[in-house]
Amino acid sequence: MTTEPEFAFELRVCRWAERRWPPTGSRDSAVVVARQLGTRERRWDTVVIEADPDGLAARERFGAAELDSDLLHVVRHAPADWAWYRDALPDPGYPWRYVREAIHRAAARDAVETRRQGNRIQIRRVAPYPDWVRRIVAVENKPDLTRSAARRLGEQLSHDVDRALAEEVWVATGATGSRVEPALLEDLPVEAGVLTVGSEARESEVLWHPAALRRDAAVTASPGDDAGSPAGGGSDAPDDPPDRERRLVLAERAYGRGWRSYLDSMRPDCRHFELTRSGATLLPRCREKACRQSPADCGASCSAFEPEPPAWRTREWPIDGGPGRGIRRLLERRRHWVREHQCVPENRRDGDASEESTD
Repeated sequence: MTTEPEFAFELRVCRWAERRWPPTGSRDSAVVVARQLGTRERRWDTVVIEADPDGLAARERFGAAELDSDLLHVVRHAPADWAWYRDALPDPGYPWRYVREAIHRAAARDAVETRRQGNRIQIRRVAPYPDWVRRIVAVENKPDLTRSAARRLGEQLSHDVDRALAEEVWVATGATGSRVEPALLEDLPVEAGVLTVGSEARESEVLWHPAALRRDAAVTASPGDDAGSPAGGGSDAPDDPPDRERRLVLAERAYGRGWRSYLDSMRPDCRHFELTRSGATLLPRCREKACRQSPADCGASCSAFEPEPPAWRTREWPIDGGPGRGIRRLLERRRHWVREHQCVPENRRDGDASEESTD
């Protein structure tokens, strides 16, 4: 069996999660999917934010870009009526000049209103910042879970379980067709769930159910399921204010970046770069090397890199600006379309419209 490159598998898992999350049961939350996010200590391959649909819609009032921790401090505590910013905002624990900078950045994005009263800056909120995040789920992607890879992954997952920043931790791997999938034989923490994801968006199977890692997480047991860990084993991880702040910052990064932003670290302006259909996902491919390249392979240092010819960007090229810019616009358009159609009822997700059936 040919092993799929990990980067391509990661994009496939992101697309699967966007369409089919949660792995079991019906969807009652909006879903925001991002890749390569985390903290200083830990970065996850895929992050799934389960969001309140109304709250996610209200979040759009603050723009499509992420709100960093400084902006969140301003936006979340901005008053309903005009007030001097030092009276309105809690003490940030760092110099107020940085708060003033964040206020100006927020005002430039229309996330707050500002005015001067004498020599004082007053602020007023444009809307209440919504409580839109329900759960955070981390997924590690390993298309080929070899023993050495499982050993390293086991250490990382143990850190995730102990830290309990996410409600659940999963391992996504490729299906081998064996009677017992190899992933179940590896030394992974029992609190981590295991699932296989196939080449088609509907192909997935839960091999082991995860435990709830936070005591405030919703715990759902699957009736009649005897293959997997008990779903009632939440940890005693305290939901302290610093953790709530980290989780919200992580959710904002996921909201602002998504998973299609991988083009920012690749060269779609190369004449050999293309997107090709693989199941329900559009994946990057290099025509010159005849392979699915990763960001590490696709850059100006690549020996096969050739910029798009200038003629491609002029003379009434059918995609304004050339194929590279067209690819960026295509993925950005897909991202906005998916965001607007987050909560597709379960009875419609089995009969997806043609536009929604591909990335």
